[in-house]
Parts: sequence; structure tokens; C-alpha cells
Amino acid sequence: MAPRKKSLLIGINYTGSRHALKGCQADIDNVAEFLKYRGYNNTHHDRVMLSDNAALSPLSPYWPTGHNILAAMDWLVSEPGCTLFLQYSGHGAQIPDRDHTRGGTGILDTIVPIDYEVNGQISSTLLHEHLVTNMAPGCTLFILMDCCHSGSAVELPYVYRSDADGRISLLDNVRKGAQLVAEAQELFSGGFKFEKAGEARQLLAGATDFFRGLKHADEQQEEGLQGNDFEGQYGSERKMVTMFSGCRDDQTSADANIAGQSTGAMTWAFLQIMRQDPNPTYARTLQLTRQMLDEHNYKQIPQLSCGVDIELDNMRLLV
Repeated sequence: MAPRKKSLLIGINYTGSRHALKGCQADIDNVAEFLKYRGYNNTHHDRVMLSDNAALSPLSPYWPTGHNILAAMDWLVSEPGCTLFLQYSGHGAQIPDRDHTRGGTGILDTIVPIDYEVNGQISSTLLHEHLVTNMAPGCTLFILMDCCHSGSAVELPYVYRSDADGRISLLDNVRKGAQLVAEAQELFSGGFKFEKAGEARQLLAGATDFFRGLKHADEQQEEGLQGNDFEGQYGSERKMVTMFSGCRDDQTSADANIAGQSTGAMTWAFLQIMRQDPNPTYARTLQLTRQMLDEHNYKQIPQLSCGVDIELDNMRLLV
């Protein structure tokens, strides 16, 4: 018997605000159409769509408030043995790690609910808890994250990038911390500018945050503690979660207009690739996404993050 397929699609245009986007509602409609051909049902029992579409009331459970988003995520991962798909298309941001969840004073990636001005943003730590830590046994989860600062949005331990020539590199948490330091040093060495100095300080803070968190994690494991926050954040759970994100943590993700239609650049590229090859490997998908965005002059660098170390060249997308 085939596993049950469930999907959660979140698209927020922030209509009427000074931070309005244009393509996010269209993104989830396009992905919903794609999922229909992949064997996902479009009933409310199997699919939840949250958006700020004018046809919905702000009191609706499908209005994309922080509460409704987290409740829908809890629904998505609640049943064992399911194939799960999550898309988020909207604003992404970063906030200071005031609760020292990683042992330092670094930065957390966030997604931005419609009610963020009142109730705040949803941090990467919360996303990991609700989507990865709480995921029922025997599930696989595929995430398409089309927003700014999305590289570490779910805090998965294995992070891959493709360069312009298609070479894929792995940045695990240790390597990622080192990469943040290198990027900060490159900004400083490139000539002093206030905006560069500020960006470099953020990168250095993020690197310090990674290394402190890892050190703390090792100490906790040596003491034999199980089920603690660090075990979840740094991959000991070994859940089969994979995420394609639209850009690195320090980048923005484009709201595009392609063939007269508003769309997120990452969502558009992903769907184009799936039309060309409905069964690509993870490696091929990452390479083609980078290539397609480059060809259309988008500077963002897509990333693939995984909860376990997988064979990118041999494993097909679990969608």
C-alpha cells in the first residue's frame, strides 16, 4: 500500500502593506497543480493551503498567522509513514538570537507570518522543532523554501551548494561556520564600506554562534543527555528531511515576473526543472536550479539542506 501523501502550501503576498510581494499566492497555486500530477490529493484532509487571499477572512484557520502556520505544520508531520511536502513562499528575515538557543549571541533565520508586527516572526529553531523534532516515525518531508535568508531556515545539518560550473560542495555545521568566517574576511578585505562592515559583523556573529553551539552540543552528548535542544538542532535525530531554499542565509530571494506572471524565482525554477525531468536526482536538481537562475540573471544561490547525509548523485527526489 502506497504511503499517504500530505502537503502544506503557504503563500503570503502581504497585500496592502509597505512590504507587499506579488508572486507568493501564485506560487502555491502553481505548486498545487504540480502536486496533483504527483499523486497528492487536493482535499482538505490531505492538503492545507494558507494565504492572505482576499477571499479568506483574517479569522479563517487558513489565514497565514504565526499560530495557524505552526498548527498546520503540526498537522503535516503528525501521522507516521507519510510522504510530506511543504512549500513556503513569502518574506524571510533574520533576528538576533536573544534566547541564546545556540550558546551565543548570533542570528536566527525566520519566516514572516502575516501578523508578524503584532506576534513576531517564526525562528529557524521553532521551525526545526515543529517540522523535524516532532515529525512522526517513518515519514519523509520535502521542503521548498522560497524566501530571503532561507539557507538555514530549518537548521538541517547537511548543507550543499552548487557553483556556476555545477560542482557541489558540502557545508556541514563546522564547515559552514568556517565559511561564514571566510566570507566575513573577504568582505573586510574588499575595502571598507559601512554596509560591508555591518554584513561582515553579522557573518562573524553567525560563525561564533555555530561554533559555540557545536561545542555545547558535544559537551551535552558527553554527559549522556538525550532529547535536548542541541541534539535536535545539529542532526542527531537523523530524520529524512530535505529542503531546497532559494538563497544563502546572507542573500535575498527574488520576487520575479516571468512570461507576464508574478512568481518567486526559486519556485519557478524548481517547477521548470520538474517539467523537464519528473524524476531528477538531488544533485541534478540543485545544479539545474543554480544554472537556471544564473541564466535569468538572478544572483541568489540556491541551497539544498538535509537531515541525513544522502547520495546526491544517485538518490531521486522524494516528492
